[in-house]
Amino acid sequence: MKVGFWVAPEGAEEAVTLAKIGGDDALADTRRINFLATRSAEELIARCPSVAGLLPRVADALAAQKASAPARLFDITDLPADDRELLSQLLGAGEVAGVAALTDGVVAQIQESVLAGLWRVRFTDEGGACIADYLEIAAIPQAVRKAAELARTIIDIGVPPADAMNVMPLLAEIRARRAAHRPGDPPHVINFSLLPVNEADMQFLQQTLGDGPVRLVSRGYGSCRVHATGVRNVWSVQFFNAMDAIILDTLEIGDPPLAACAADEDFHDSAERLREIHEAYFQ
Repeated sequence: MKVGFWVAPEGAEEAVTLAKIGGDDALADTRRINFLATRSAEELIARCPSVAGLLPRVADALAAQKASAPARLFDITDLPADDRELLSQLLGAGEVAGVAALTDGVVAQIQESVLAGLWRVRFTDEGGACIADYLEIAAIPQAVRKAAELARTIIDIGVPPADAMNVMPLLAEIRARRAAHRPGDPPHVINFSLLPVNEADMQFLQQTLGDGPVRLVSRGYGSCRVHATGVRNVWSVQFFNAMDAIILDTLEIGDPPLAACAADEDFHDSAERLREIHEAYFQ
């Protein structure tokens, strides 16, 4: 077992179950470009004029977007299957993916595209059927924020185990910081890697805060896993190296962690790339 706020067995990638969002696989950027250069892509593009019309609108929205601005949505639920397949091949899979559990059994399956700040968000009902499919331009999808708001605001603190060391002052700090937080405030970070805490502390802390409705994975060099706890505005943020060992284990009290969010410069860069793709393959 790994000791951390989020305790998981070896091979913990499997703890976040991601549903496939269109396409036959998640294409890397180079494979995406290679696909667009094929005869199959030419034929698919010819059958999907609405996608050619959609891309400039998405590029303009990306260029105008700021990380602090409200999200922009493009509803693709009712597009023909070929159009959605072309968008899947075109946009591919970027670094961040995850799930957000909403009310009434609805789950948002979230996948950032290879264009940072442009997300594919697919909503499924309790039976797993797709009920909505969107392209979303945002620092992080609205579904993440909406789901996180469902968490409770009260931290009920019970009696810690006899072998706990420092969990009670930690919980007092978390409760005070959570109550004081306002949207847009910088996060308050608690770094377990630097604190004298033992396994009993971590287990009681996790038991007290509970599991929340959002789980995200950002894969780059190693990976970062962002989990909402059962308390609003309290997030577990863990960084792993390429060997899947925890190298930084933190709690963040605040808005959705920046580790999973797009930044202002990402939107501008993605707009330029999308315009280049449109000009090269759709005109």
